[in-house]
Amino acid sequence: MAAAPLIFFDVLDTLVQNPFYREIPAFFGLTLSELQSCKHPTSWLEFERGEIPEAEYLRRMFADERQFDSSAFLTAVRRGYRWIDGMELVLAELKQQGAEMHTLSNYPVWYRDIEGTLGLSRYVPWTFVSCLSGLRKPWPETFRSAAAAVGREPADCLLIDDIQENCEGARAAGMQALRFRGAGDLRGELLSRGLLRQDAGFTSSHEGAQAQNEG
Repeated sequence: MAAAPLIFFDVLDTLVQNPFYREIPAFFGLTLSELQSCKHPTSWLEFERGEIPEAEYLRRMFADERQFDSSAFLTAVRRGYRWIDGMELVLAELKQQGAEMHTLSNYPVWYRDIEGTLGLSRYVPWTFVSCLSGLRKPWPETFRSAAAAVGREPADCLLIDDIQENCEGARAAGMQALRFRGAGDLRGELLSRGLLRQDAGFTSSHEGAQAQNEG
């Protein structure tokens, strides 16, 4: 039998809510469109690729280099990280059933705050993050490099990502790709591909433990 595809997971807006759309504009008292119109045109990409440190990004976050309380801002960002509904359960099932999974994320050093808040590496190791590799999706070389680093051919890997352009970049590199549209749809896709097995007993016990922890 052919080996099951290795799964590369995008993180923001696939596994974890992205604070850019709500918490960050709210912190500055701006709408999302206002924030997008006044942010610096390149500093975020430089920060994501690990080319500038956090302090430099915060200094140049806005095109006009306006000053703000960076400590309070970073606290607001950290508070915005939370699981996409249903995705922690999907990851837990995949891990229990032996799926090989890795992150493939465009994100700066703030990934450490996601880890500190949610403990994502309990399920998926932070193997590939753009601030460490210097490579961003959707550049096809990003996907080829990630596959090679884990000893797989691109065709033997599956990207799960909410952004269509990233899925297209993965396919251009020879990788399989699924566009993320929610935990329910993803679970159905994984079941149909044989990457996830129906396991009602696990689901029930895990959800019960989650409810107890949240309570």
